[in-house]
Amino acid sequence: MFVDEATIRVHGGRGGGGVIHFLACRHNPRGGPDGGNGAAGGAVILVASPSMSTLYSFRNRPLFVADSGGSGGENNRAGACGEDRIIHVPVGTIVRDERSGEVLADLALPGDEVVVARGGEGGRGNSSFAGPSRTTPRLCERGLPGEARTLRLELRLIADVGIIGYPNVGKSSLISSVSGKHAKVADYPFTTLIPNLGVVDVDGRHQFVAVDVPGLIDGAHAGRGLGDRFLRHVERTRVLIHLVDLAALDGRDPVEDLQRINGELKAFNPALAERPQIVAGNKTDLLQEDQIEALRGKFAASGIDLLPISVATMRGVRELIQRAYRALEQERSRDVIAPSAIRRRVYRYEGETGFEVSRAADAFVVSGRSVENVARKLVLSTRDAPEYLADRLERMGALKELRRIGYQDGDPLRIGEVRVELSP
Repeated sequence: MFVDEATIRVHGGRGGGGVIHFLACRHNPRGGPDGGNGAAGGAVILVASPSMSTLYSFRNRPLFVADSGGSGGENNRAGACGEDRIIHVPVGTIVRDERSGEVLADLALPGDEVVVARGGEGGRGNSSFAGPSRTTPRLCERGLPGEARTLRLELRLIADVGIIGYPNVGKSSLISSVSGKHAKVADYPFTTLIPNLGVVDVDGRHQFVAVDVPGLIDGAHAGRGLGDRFLRHVERTRVLIHLVDLAALDGRDPVEDLQRINGELKAFNPALAERPQIVAGNKTDLLQEDQIEALRGKFAASGIDLLPISVATMRGVRELIQRAYRALEQERSRDVIAPSAIRRRVYRYEGETGFEVSRAADAFVVSGRSVENVARKLVLSTRDAPEYLADRLERMGALKELRRIGYQDGDPLRIGEVRVELSP
């Protein structure tokens, strides 16, 4: 089943906690601290895989969680890092943040990857706090939770040539006749409910990928029919084959059809209106030659070079394929070839290093990512933790600012979600 949209939730792994431990053995009964550090949690990483062609597998799997980091141990043993959670998605997947709508990544090439949820930091054990002024520290840090976010995945098929036009003009028949794709064909509107991809052979040595885009009618860009769901699949194509029905058995004017569909493309994305187009008139097998020439003249009067074809009899189809390939090669020749580069994971830094202080009704408040992380990680129930926290606040300049607005030792203090009272 073809699915081109999905919503998933991702959670980075929680960091492992540090431990409090002191070396004690027969030859060294008063050994120093040897509590090891916890490890960072694993990250959630999306990777573009050519083996996938749909987002169907995400319909019943909305949550992906990376492994947590291991806790520290005695004898300065560090925990094991949490294993990353690798999620394979189809090539051409757009990754958006569901809350903000921001595009986090466009995984347009095989192997493209992006870190969408980083693992939480690991906490330090008491051996990391040892120093000349603190030889037997009885404090440690807990690991922080990993990032959590909700993502919107949108698949935009990657094809060289897009086949567009009103329903029932022969798009599916065309792609079936020129590729190995056996698309559903019938004589009623919206026969095609999914885009059909096919590999088209040009001359035995060259090929290109074509996609027929269903559901284009008046108002498609605004959601009428199926158009707003599938117009985005046209955005990645380089060349468009615009198919019109010359027989016009339903009474429509093929020139007006062409103009209306082009208007829908422009309303959806103005850049699509500038895409090279090859206009092909299908169903010539139902017309006389003089009728065909009259229609060619009508299109020419609007500045359009019409190529008459018949998918049923294959008239003009080979020429259409060759025209499309030549136009595609011209577009490719305009591309700027960038030097090859190593594709690397994209890490997104979020946060700030400053802080703010304020006075609430029940406590003094300190806010800021860095200072909040210090308080969140400390296990404040340990003996030396409050003293260490006060020392860190002093060095960061937070205590100076608190005293400026009236704070005194022992007053209730809230740092993020942590409440603490620092003794003098």
